[in-house]
Amino acid sequence: MILITGATGTIGSELSRQLMARDVPVRRMTRKPLPGFVQGDFDDPVSLRKATDGVDTVFLLSAPGPRVPDHDRALVTAAIDTGVHRVVKMSAIGSTDAEMPGNWHVSGERAVRESGLAWTILRPTGFASNVLRWLPAVRTGQPIPNQTGDGQHAFIDPADVASVAAEALVSGAHDERTYTLTGPELLSVPDQVAVLSDVLGLTLQVVDVPLNLYAEQLRAAGLDEAVVSVALRGAELIRRGAERTLTTDVEQVLGRPARTFRQWIETHETLFRRDLADGRR
Repeated sequence: MILITGATGTIGSELSRQLMARDVPVRRMTRKPLPGFVQGDFDDPVSLRKATDGVDTVFLLSAPGPRVPDHDRALVTAAIDTGVHRVVKMSAIGSTDAEMPGNWHVSGERAVRESGLAWTILRPTGFASNVLRWLPAVRTGQPIPNQTGDGQHAFIDPADVASVAAEALVSGAHDERTYTLTGPELLSVPDQVAVLSDVLGLTLQVVDVPLNLYAEQLRAAGLDEAVVSVALRGAELIRRGAERTLTTDVEQVLGRPARTFRQWIETHETLFRRDLADGRR
């Protein structure tokens, strides 16, 4: 039995789908009660022990933020107490780099490594799916906001992250391994917009968003100041070319190259076109 935390999120939902398609027994955890899910709260040790009871392997993912270290340690403690054998932790690229914002995953990675359990750590780059935030601008014909200038990043298809996680969860071949998961190419936001324009047959524009304005927008959206600080630092690092990491770890695990950003757009083209059609009604 595999417990998937963060089961309703981008990675957790896709990972659940892939494992269930392989007839792997899955228990999906969510903080709020939902049919077909087990309820578990990282701040409630009793609920975590119930969620991990009878589980062999845990996929550990909690929402980004300053509580990640506490959540990771709580889940690892529950896993040890209930006899879990393996944990696969979702971390983030650069999580041990002193320059990286937040460093929220350092403590959790340490807890996993020192747990005595079999472990694998996954450090993905930014997700290709983050461009779904552009849907309102595409629908209304507005320029797409760009907070990272001409800085490039190796955006990854979340389905590839989930596929790597699935392999690590079902096979001991990836124990005591840390994988940095990237897409196969470096792209700037203007590069991404060019791909989206080509696939949709539209002429999409880009507008630069200064970091001070970006900060105001994040605060206006009600984000915690710690999250705002991390988002700004991450954007600044990409802007100055400090986030250009490329690896072949996805291919090493899956036996095929990571999917390109264009492949992700083409796979989800219908979603963009449906949104455009709805906006015209």
